[in-house]
Amino acid sequence: MSIETKNLTHEKVDVNIGIETSNRQGVAHALKQLLADEHVLYIKLRNYHWNVTGIHFQQLHAFFEEQYDALEDHIDDIAERIRSLGFFSPGSMEAFKKEARLEETGHLNGNAEQMLKNLLADHEAIIQFLRHDQEVVMEEYNDAGTQDFLIALMEEHEKMAWMVRAHLA
Repeated sequence: MSIETKNLTHEKVDVNIGIETSNRQGVAHALKQLLADEHVLYIKLRNYHWNVTGIHFQQLHAFFEEQYDALEDHIDDIAERIRSLGFFSPGSMEAFKKEARLEETGHLNGNAEQMLKNLLADHEAIIQFLRHDQEVVMEEYNDAGTQDFLIALMEEHEKMAWMVRAHLA
């Protein structure tokens, strides 16, 4: 018995949400960078979760897990926002490494204090990126929806940074 292969056509449906294509492209680029940064931070948190040592192991092990669980939701929401603007989301480590502004770190030999300092610096960097990008997406690209989305993410990272700071105090 032979199997017939049908040519399936994929009709492209234009996105008509009141934002010009070039503006949506600019917004999608900013979101792709954010998605990459969130992935770097997610992997860093997983790494630290697995490799933290010391007297506060259990507390930090759970704390890192709580933070990477929150980032899983951010990552999915950002990728879906990119898709809602009509573009494909990056989905490989290679793509994330090319777009990311944050840098990876190793296991730091279990040094909990250095892990926390690195996480704080990364959260604060993402907050600064978000603070800048939320203005750009509105002022340059006229996308109030993404501006609101980025402000909400910024507030979540501010809370996460505060919690890291509390561990370092």
